[in-house]
Amino acid sequence: MTTTTHQLSPEQCQHLRDQGYLMVPNLIDTATIDGVRQELNEVVDATAHAMKSEGQLVDTHSDAGFDRQLARIAHDSMDTASKLIARIEGDAGSGGHMGPGVFELLRHPCLLDAIESLVGPEIIGSSVYRIRPKVPGLIRGAVPWHQDSGYLMGHCDRELIITCWIPLVDATIENGCLYVIPQVHKNGIMKHHTGGSANYLVIKDEDIPGDTTPIAVPVPKGGVLFMTNLTPHASFTNASDHVRWSVDLRYQNANTPHNADLLPSESKSDSADVEIACYPPEADFVLRSPSQPNKEIRDWQTLKQLRDRHFINRHTNQIPFPDRWPSLKA
Repeated sequence: MTTTTHQLSPEQCQHLRDQGYLMVPNLIDTATIDGVRQELNEVVDATAHAMKSEGQLVDTHSDAGFDRQLARIAHDSMDTASKLIARIEGDAGSGGHMGPGVFELLRHPCLLDAIESLVGPEIIGSSVYRIRPKVPGLIRGAVPWHQDSGYLMGHCDRELIITCWIPLVDATIENGCLYVIPQVHKNGIMKHHTGGSANYLVIKDEDIPGDTTPIAVPVPKGGVLFMTNLTPHASFTNASDHVRWSVDLRYQNANTPHNADLLPSESKSDSADVEIACYPPEADFVLRSPSQPNKEIRDWQTLKQLRDRHFINRHTNQIPFPDRWPSLKA
């Protein structure tokens, strides 16, 4: 019997290695994307109703639909919209929202096949995934130039960690698609600073090579933008009338430092026999392992319990956050 896979072609893999990014349209089926949209719509609406009951919000705009509910709330009060988004995103390291829709996207077979083309068959779900609503006019929705490795431990700069940026709507220049700077990922990590907008890391303009040209990468709904952890990227304000929802997921191979199967108390930086994970505060997890299939996480409840347990345990242990960069104010 022939098994159909969706591995990337040699040409696509080479493009990612050469340019630092690759956009693949139509990789994720509509049903999976719509499942995430419906799940997040319910989260937003439930949060809006909770805030209304607390007297923090007047109109939930429930009839506006997934793409526009947060935009309408922001039109009434940008501060209220920001508070609602903060509730959805959760505390850094808490994992934010996890449900069946997000989990099925995270382990989508076409996505994992593509990742296997890049990192091999033993695939670890990296500890950081994020759900991002870019609301029209919201300043904190703009993300300055950075490399994902800037947020990780320094010993992982030379590792390959793949970011998959997946919009839940058509991502356009108008509504805030990503921009990337091709090829400079080959130069390694750039100097970052803390204290950017919304507390993001930021690469100063003078630290970006002067002979580079950023390019916009629109991504249709169902498409995926693949980037390396050293690919500089940014996104700017949303000038449309709807929310540009996206999910970014990260994957690595099993030889890259990770904390799958370890509690924070078992993976402290002063343990001589443990190579600390690339992002210690959050839990990594096995998504595909031909050698040890029993370790694969196969349902969203198990992953949620794993991430929650890691989050709680880390507060009783001295788990380091990456702290590598000077402040913009320094």
